[in-house]
Amino acid sequence: MIDVALTGDALRTADVAIVIDVLRATSTAAQALGAGYRRVLCVGSIERARELRADGRVLAGERRCVMPAGFDQGNSPREALDRRGEELVLATTNGAPTIVAAAARAPTVLLACLLNLDAVVADLLRREEVHGADLQVVCSGTDGAVALEDVYLAGRLTARLRGPRTDAALVAEGVARAFPTPLDALAASADAGALNTAGLTADIAYCARESQLDVVPTVVSTSAGVAIVMRADSRGHARQSARSSR
Repeated sequence: MIDVALTGDALRTADVAIVIDVLRATSTAAQALGAGYRRVLCVGSIERARELRADGRVLAGERRCVMPAGFDQGNSPREALDRRGEELVLATTNGAPTIVAAAARAPTVLLACLLNLDAVVADLLRREEVHGADLQVVCSGTDGAVALEDVYLAGRLTARLRGPRTDAALVAEGVARAFPTPLDALAASADAGALNTAGLTADIAYCARESQLDVVPTVVSTSAGVAIVMRADSRGHARQSARSSR
């Protein structure tokens, strides 16, 4: 069954979870791996991110669109274009906590954004464990509310997968059909308005770029509130065991 959680609060146990936070956490994580970071450490809080500071680690994140004090950069895929270390520690308001939560509910967790849409679809279509599986696309949303840009991408993604759909997936596909371009969908969202106010308008257009990265961020393990994300290899398998270390 192909299902969509329209907000992170609707996350449930599933065989496969695909987490979406278009503006901007999953876009930043995908871009970081595409730029050469070895791992992205997704964490649920600013405090946990600070605890993970170490040589070779870059702290990235935001609270209400603002970079936290003491961090190296914000939650922007444009800032992740240039690799500044081996690992990126990512702490955000909605996306990073949703990734951590999904890793506790599903043995396979992928991260999707518009930047890697084709790569994620291709990965899902070739994964043996996906065929006939219970699959949930998880929209991170914003502070518990629906985020238009996440639902738009969820609909774009599920429309390309094979299998029966829940009503929530059909709703997402209907939303996707309502917009002629990705930028139209993203620009219409409340989150885009918040980014505009914060002076981060360029991130909206960047996150609307479609299928620019051949990268499928995959949770490979979890430990103490941290979801460790790496690139999948050419066969769609993560580069290290996905067995949890919780």
